[in-house]
Amino acid sequence: MPALSQRSQQTPFSPFRKLAHLADAAKSRGVEVFHLNIGQPDILTPPQALRKLAHRLEPVLAYSPAEGNASLRDKMTGYYARYGIELAADELMIMTGASEALQLTLFACFNEGDELLVPEPFYANYNGFAHIAGVRIRPLPCYIEDGFALPPVEAFEQAIGPRTRGILICNPNNPTGAVYGAEVLEALGALACKHDLFLIADEVYREFCYDGAVFRSVLTLPGLESHAVVIDSVSKRYSACGARIGVLATRNAALREALGRYARLRLSPPGLGQWLAEAMLEDDAAYLEEVQAEYDRRRQTVFRRLSRMPGVTSYLPGGAFYCFARFPIRDAEHFCRWLLEDFQYEGKTVMLSPGPGFYATPGRGRDEVRMAFVLDCDRLEQAMDCLERALELYPQRRSPDAVVMGVPGKKAGG
Repeated sequence: MPALSQRSQQTPFSPFRKLAHLADAAKSRGVEVFHLNIGQPDILTPPQALRKLAHRLEPVLAYSPAEGNASLRDKMTGYYARYGIELAADELMIMTGASEALQLTLFACFNEGDELLVPEPFYANYNGFAHIAGVRIRPLPCYIEDGFALPPVEAFEQAIGPRTRGILICNPNNPTGAVYGAEVLEALGALACKHDLFLIADEVYREFCYDGAVFRSVLTLPGLESHAVVIDSVSKRYSACGARIGVLATRNAALREALGRYARLRLSPPGLGQWLAEAMLEDDAAYLEEVQAEYDRRRQTVFRRLSRMPGVTSYLPGGAFYCFARFPIRDAEHFCRWLLEDFQYEGKTVMLSPGPGFYATPGRGRDEVRMAFVLDCDRLEQAMDCLERALELYPQRRSPDAVVMGVPGKKAGG
């Protein structure tokens, strides 16, 4: 048998899916599994948009332009204008999900061996994307004790080396739910200009900011026309993960030309997904308002329940629909496996994502997990019942000596 490439053998596993076979086995035993491991919402894709798509089917589903349909890019400019982001249609490229957008950005902006500064914990697939592109992630640690706030800009500057080519942030953040304010974004923008770096922002969760937090895009920062790159997607905004429609937005014409070479090689983004995205962008205000309110209810449910569990450390996330928590355990992956292999409560269990996969620093996240509050509040309550019971029975539990924080730096619950 021919040997496989070293690249394929060394690519990191996705922490969201690496235990999927154990979840399938649990279900085959009749155990109901609450999936909090992955950001797959249970909220309906806009029904009206699906009906519009059903009536738009054409006799030949042809390739679209490599950069995406002009009609969708035109509609997206109107969407971005709601957030004060003024873009021309040709400054947008439609991608096969945000994943392809980020992967092609790494190919276009970085040489093998170049460094990318990323606050950790970060979206776990960044590890895999960087590995495939031959890019080295240089992590900057954030901490649960202050709600995973970004380190000061001085820490970013100190981390810049001769091979540093860019900074990557996710705002609002996956997996932590942290929201970054205007002041810190402006400081990062100034740093990118000073050192001639790309500032890449994954802004997929911009709709989901809570408690009065105001979202600001890096594309609104002055002087970053050549530096700012935004990664976007319809997956979470409209609960349309399977549409696989992402957007890459940048005013850097040379970068768009380089990305276009890759885009033409893969021919075109999904045609049906583009039509659906167009339909979802029409009259979406009421839909998005209710979705945001629903996620806020779910966020409050998870925080309330975690705050009552002895030994659990967390905080009230300010955005997105994830919570990163520290449990009184020694090995998060063992705990997540145990939940699926050896535990059930009233015929149910919960699937979580182990924390280490969200870090680049070895050893970090070993007692942490990510939870996606993508189930309705009733099912979240049941999932939290399972989790609370599991933490009581887990044989490798540590003594409950931690607290839960309601606001970064402010203790609550316990």
